Amino acid sequence: MNQNKKDYNLVIVDDHLLVANSLKSLIEMFSGYHVLYHAKNGLDLQQKMEQEILPDVILLDVNMPIMNGYETMEWLNENHPEIKVLALSMDDDEQMVLKMLSKGANGYLLKDIHPETLKVALNEVMDKGYYHSEKVTAALLDSLKPKEGTHTFLLKETEQTFLQYACSELTYTEIADKMNVSPKTVDNYRNELFKKFKVKNRVGLVIFGLKKKLITI
Repeated sequence: MNQNKKDYNLVIVDDHLLVANSLKSLIEMFSGYHVLYHAKNGLDLQQKMEQEILPDVILLDVNMPIMNGYETMEWLNENHPEIKVLALSMDDDEQMVLKMLSKGANGYLLKDIHPETLKVALNEVMDKGYYHSEKVTAALLDSLKPKEGTHTFLLKETEQTFLQYACSELTYTEIADKMNVSPKTVDNYRNELFKKFKVKNRVGLVIFGLKKKLITI
């Protein structure tokens, strides 16, 4: 670690004041970091960033009211991609880790970590651009493993689009209009998915798609 590195400005986003104050006190003890301010949620952060100095790095809680960590991460990625973000959570959940990283977070930490781990994470994010704990590394590796039977359900882009429309109240003719194809082509998409998923009707198609997380509603 370069001892002559510049000081970095940091912002804490957490709806629990006690947690935020504890983090502030801890971080102010780290060499090279200064806490600018605290925001209660993503919306509060947006408003403060319009009036205050922009931070170099943000500690972002995942579970917050009004505007949670996922929504905040999306906004930051679109509007301030240069700002580094370390996600914070009490939840040791693999899907949560992957979701935050996929939305642009530079690392993911549990709130019960040792203070020295937080210091290391901040330094690595600022020096390397990311921090991957053992938990994050394990989640990423697991996400790359082929899941049982997934090869059967690889969908073409058109099939994926059709499947998503199938969750709606649109008729097959209306789906064809939305996709700018003929009703016969939509019938082909449907029949092909019936074969892939081994179902016999639209309800079965939708239930299977939701169960396998191929679509959302």
